[in-house]
Amino acid sequence: MTLLTSTSGGTHGLLPEQLGTLIVQPVREKSVALRVATVVTTTSNEYRIPVVQGDAGVAWLAEGSEITASDADFDELVVRPAKVGGLSVISRELAEDSAPSAQAVVGDGLAEKIARGLDSAFFGNTVANGPSGLLSVTGVSTVDTGGTIANTDPFAEALSKAETVGATVTAFVAHPTTVLTLAKVKKQTGSNEPLLGYDASQPTQRQVLGIPLIPSAAVALGDVWAIPAAKVLVVLRDDVRLDVDRSRYFEFDKIGIKATLRAGIAFPHPEAIVRLYDAP
Repeated sequence: MTLLTSTSGGTHGLLPEQLGTLIVQPVREKSVALRVATVVTTTSNEYRIPVVQGDAGVAWLAEGSEITASDADFDELVVRPAKVGGLSVISRELAEDSAPSAQAVVGDGLAEKIARGLDSAFFGNTVANGPSGLLSVTGVSTVDTGGTIANTDPFAEALSKAETVGATVTAFVAHPTTVLTLAKVKKQTGSNEPLLGYDASQPTQRQVLGIPLIPSAAVALGDVWAIPAAKVLVVLRDDVRLDVDRSRYFEFDKIGIKATLRAGIAFPHPEAIVRLYDAP
């Protein structure tokens, strides 16, 4: 049985259509950026986001008096999705194994590569050949933790700063080591009750002040990001594109499977995002 482009003749090779399903959903599940941001899809090479810099004026009026016209001040962000991708080389035998477990091995591997690449850009600084991330954004609100978080006060301050500019924090994101440090903090001296809460319906989901705390290795150690999903966008150009090549690795009897995703990132309201960190 060989890798086929159809399932005629009763064979069930690992097909691009099958791999697409195995990669697209895992990418969305594995990527923290896609979980904490608003995700939009475009079929264009650029996506324009209107930004309101100044609202139209309003005033209290006497009965029958004229309402004075005023215009809102608009600007726009232009997002041009860049490409992130991964390449896996697998044996012909694995490609021809129709068992779901064999297909999952391929899909998970590629999804992991793409998700890591996207998260690295999202939580990083300026990225060569890719979108610039949170560390590159000017005007982000900050909370100085002094290097140690001993209670929920810094998180409460972050929520307040977001709310002051009309935003609602929907997730906190930190490095897994930082999350572990926070998980060891107790509510008070002599107590065994952890500072972090948990959602009974999702036992592995940690919470701070009722808001999910999500681990991501892409976040710098000691940092915690307070993310309002409505104010952060990830723009996907279509979805994952898949290419299968049997010729390049012909003499090794292997098959190359390449998956790429074009994505852009936009932060139209920087003040709504809060970074909790040890300020220099």
